[in-house]
Amino acid sequence: MSISPYTGWTRADWADLADRMLAAAWRHASPTGARITPPGAPGGYGTAVDGLEGFARTFLLAGFRVAGEGGRDEHHLLQRYAEGIAAGTDPASPERWVTPSEHGQAKVEAASIALILDLTRPWLWDKLDSGVQERVVAYLAQVVGDHTYPQTNWVWFRIVVEQFLASVGGPWSADDMEADLATHESFARDGGWYCDGAERNYDHYAGWALHLYPILWSRMTGAETLAAPRIERYRERLDQFLGDALRLVGADGCPLIQGRSLVYRFSAAAPFWVGAMAGSAAPGLLRRAASGIVKHFADRGAPDADGLLTLGWYHPWRRMAQRYSGPGSPYWAAKGMLGLALPADHPVWTDVEQPLPVEQADQLTVIKAPGWAVSATKADGIVRVYNHGTDHALPGDRIGDSPLYARFGYSTATAPAMDDEGWDRPFDQSVVLLDAQGRATHRTGFETLTVESGQAAVLASRARCHWVEPDRTVPDHGSGRPGPALDAATVTTVSIVRGAWEVRCIHVEPGEGWDQVTTLRVGGWPVTLGTTAHPTTAVGLHGFTAAGLHTARDATPLGELTATPWLTGYPQNKKWLIAALALNGGEQPPRAEIEGPAVRVTWPDHVTTTTALPQ
Repeated sequence: MSISPYTGWTRADWADLADRMLAAAWRHASPTGARITPPGAPGGYGTAVDGLEGFARTFLLAGFRVAGEGGRDEHHLLQRYAEGIAAGTDPASPERWVTPSEHGQAKVEAASIALILDLTRPWLWDKLDSGVQERVVAYLAQVVGDHTYPQTNWVWFRIVVEQFLASVGGPWSADDMEADLATHESFARDGGWYCDGAERNYDHYAGWALHLYPILWSRMTGAETLAAPRIERYRERLDQFLGDALRLVGADGCPLIQGRSLVYRFSAAAPFWVGAMAGSAAPGLLRRAASGIVKHFADRGAPDADGLLTLGWYHPWRRMAQRYSGPGSPYWAAKGMLGLALPADHPVWTDVEQPLPVEQADQLTVIKAPGWAVSATKADGIVRVYNHGTDHALPGDRIGDSPLYARFGYSTATAPAMDDEGWDRPFDQSVVLLDAQGRATHRTGFETLTVESGQAAVLASRARCHWVEPDRTVPDHGSGRPGPALDAATVTTVSIVRGAWEVRCIHVEPGEGWDQVTTLRVGGWPVTLGTTAHPTTAVGLHGFTAAGLHTARDATPLGELTATPWLTGYPQNKKWLIAALALNGGEQPPRAEIEGPAVRVTWPDHVTTTTALPQ
């Protein structure tokens, strides 16, 4: 406790957890160890891919564990993985791996294998039989010149593999490397953030992929020449990003519940370990964040009693998985245990933990790249994010809202509804128009208008709200569901945020389907019933005529029943409707008055702010 006053966790706790997870995973290995397939329904890509994922992703954890011990391997992990590599790369083996040319997912797993082969080079690669080494090179070499990689964080999978190939005298392409590094540069945004591709894809991939791989790649054998002119830029961005990432961790260690691939859970700790590797400031603070995240899950059932990570959050919950997720997928959580690759005498392990931003004081700031306002309250340790810039789409798109991206609010204490209704009929943290059948509009493709901070944070966006007939057969990769769309109206929404409260101002201009509109509905924070849930509140300040509470069953991974407050009113052209919404905001709501082209808000702490409304 002397060095870990907040979490109580030391390096020994991390090592024990890693050993337990690896022992559990290996109980589900194939006879040669080439495939590790935890129990559960096969993923969308089949059991062969599942087994490769289980091998490659647990190999990450084993590699970190052994590297941090300077090669000491009391559990003989590397010998097991060496035998699995020999069989997996043998075309004649019944347990051979799916190859990168056969399935795209193998390109992802090849990067993990290459990364750890480099990290553990003197204890594993250098001791492999020359014939096995040749087969590994042949397996990995399939990525060279492959131009089918998605132009997302996937570019790093080819960079890492080709870097390893170059270091062992295998084939590689300077043109591939330069092109992929340039693509990565195109993802850079303000404030040290990265966007995962051309769409507005802001999520945990910014930390556990787009900041992680540049630093790890720069440390690989032979990377110096290409990395030297880039590494300071990568470090500067990482330092900037970590300032925001630290604010997004709740006092209880919960990461923000937003974005795809949430089954990776404590992979959200990865950027803090990368920061320690890169020499970012305050290693005790970085460990506090990482230990808090992993301990948060370990204390709540992940990994489970058998030591396994399942498809879910705290417990199995298959709806949280994307189509590409299989029973081996959750082991990308190993990235969140990267700190084990650092030796016990590294400052990140020896410095005293420091408090998270939310533990120091209330936080109110904006993050311009994703279009977020962050409001965290010290009294309850909750981090709330208000979203007017992220939807996993492009401006002007007319598809359904993804509950993982397009909601107006996310937090470390709530989860968006992810059942079919959550995808097809937005309710929580929404502003929708309803028709006579109760169909709700979607806002994806909206335009961001304002992202500003002051005594209150102010965000604004404008959407061509539209009804969508969703196509549920389209593979789920995080985006909203496409389908035929009909515009209902142009809806401008302004969020004015201070403390636990948001004042939400809404203006509607009729569109093509206006004759079908029956009402406007605002949904507030979704909270889990039957737990120590924080109260959720929605108060109509101007223009709303009815209020209630919507309950949904098995809609989130946090509990059986979810309650969301709602308000309804009829939208009148050129009239602003105003609501006050809070998660644990207290009994006294803000007051709001429209004064010409502005709204004047008096907050519960008696501070008054005036905000110009968009014309």
